[in-house]
Amino acid sequence: MADLDTFRSETRAWLEANCPAECRGPIDSDEDRVWGGRDATFKTPAHRRWMEVMGERGWTAPEWPTEYGGGGLSREEAKVLASEMRRIDAQSPLSSFGIWMLGPALLQFGTEAQKKRFLPEIVRGEIRWCQGYSEPGAGSDLAGLQTRAEDKGDHWIVNGQKVWTSYADKADWIFCLVRTDPEAPKHLGISFVLFDMATPGVTTKPITLISGKSPFCETFFDDVRVEKENLVGTLNRGWDVAKALLAHERTMIGGMGDMGRPMGHVAVDSIGLDDAGRLDEPMLRTKIAELDIDVAAFRLSMERVGDQVKARQVSPAIASMLKYYGSELNKRRHELAMVAGGSDALEWESDRSRKGTAARDWLRTKANSIEGGTSEVQLNIIAKHLLQLPGA
Repeated sequence: MADLDTFRSETRAWLEANCPAECRGPIDSDEDRVWGGRDATFKTPAHRRWMEVMGERGWTAPEWPTEYGGGGLSREEAKVLASEMRRIDAQSPLSSFGIWMLGPALLQFGTEAQKKRFLPEIVRGEIRWCQGYSEPGAGSDLAGLQTRAEDKGDHWIVNGQKVWTSYADKADWIFCLVRTDPEAPKHLGISFVLFDMATPGVTTKPITLISGKSPFCETFFDDVRVEKENLVGTLNRGWDVAKALLAHERTMIGGMGDMGRPMGHVAVDSIGLDDAGRLDEPMLRTKIAELDIDVAAFRLSMERVGDQVKARQVSPAIASMLKYYGSELNKRRHELAMVAGGSDALEWESDRSRKGTAARDWLRTKANSIEGGTSEVQLNIIAKHLLQLPGA
């Protein structure tokens, strides 16, 4: 415990000295996040520096091994780091599918060469990834994918299409499911491969949603060369990698339930305070308090599950529970923002301050029930694997 107290005091001092003022406070929009990559953009020079100093320390992926660029922290130390970052309202230095999804899969299934090549770049924010899973005819039935990789000896030639590929138009590399044995049962004959999005034959087309914008893209592969060294895991057993990665993805999406501006601040900006210094709308005040309590409970549940995962004491299906409930919390948050904003929240065109974004952000949350596996799919998994309900 004394060692942990020392770590906390040293971490607190380091964060105070190194986290810029510009990088403290809530992230109001997706555009404010730092995604890294070859063509990275930063809201301010301070955001670049924050990513760089955290990456140098390995604290963008604090529990990854130091030999792969990570922080090498224990689970308890990582929780201290997270709590100290929350204490000063420090923003995440790097948003990354590499950290949230691919990295854990590489640590479990990757070769030593793959780990040494890709993981340090992910930690430092030098490479940005997208996910090639869903297809026009294979969404919730992911194993029905038809993108094919034809064996050419030392490489494959990939042809097919993916859809709902988040940030494909901005990504450097893709982790992708392809069918390497079309004669095998659909859950077999699938392989998990990596390739550069700048490879000839890769094209993307953004998909605009009802919100007026979207991170999603259609992605097309026309005779794309993929080297055999970029196979992750065993040939034709990519479904094993895919399932493990899906658990990390669903936990990531569930984490949205503990993100965003505190609703009390949003409501105060719109409604104001009464003479007693309370939000001047009792019914809304109650709903915000209920949300805050549920978010706090969800945060503790996420921490508990993280401890259980580390100790290998939890079902992989628990990720479906976190994904489902985190999505519901995020939708509730944005619905309350619309209520608090009243008619002003319906404004659509303005880019001044936060006006013109509340309705777009609220509409965007509707996709939370679909991406990463629909809510219906998650509830079926929960019923079957966690509750073990008859007939599930």
